[in-house]
Amino acid sequence: MKDLKFEQKSSLSRIEAADRLAALAAALRDGGEAELELGSGTTLSLRIPDDLRTEVEVEVGDGEIELEIEFKWSTAPARTAPSRPAAATEKATAARKKSGPAKPGGRGTGARRGKTG
Repeated sequence: MKDLKFEQKSSLSRIEAADRLAALAAALRDGGEAELELGSGTTLSLRIPDDLRTEVEVEVGDGEIELEIEFKWSTAPARTAPSRPAAATEKATAARKKSGPAKPGGRGTGARRGKTG
C-alpha cells in the first residue's frame, strides 16, 4: 500500500508546461525542502535528496506521443559519509601502522654523515 498518492491531470499550453518543468528543475537543483506550485492553488512540498533514480519512457501509438519522466528516491534519512579530511587522516594512520614505528634519531633521508677530522 502506498503512503500517499497524488495525481493531477490537466491541459496546458506548451509555455505553461515549460514553466512547470522549469519550476521542477529549480526544485531539483536546490534540493532539500522544495515546494512546487501545481496550479489551482495546489502546492506540493517534497524533500528532495542529492541522489535520485530516473526513468524516461516514450510511447508512440494511436495518434499520440506519451512522454513520462519519473524520479524516485528513498524516504529513509540520508546517511552521512565521513568528511574528506577525516578519511585522509584514517588513510595516513593506516599507512604509518603498516610501515612500523619510526626509529629514534633517524633522519628519514637515508643519508649518513661520517666524522671528519
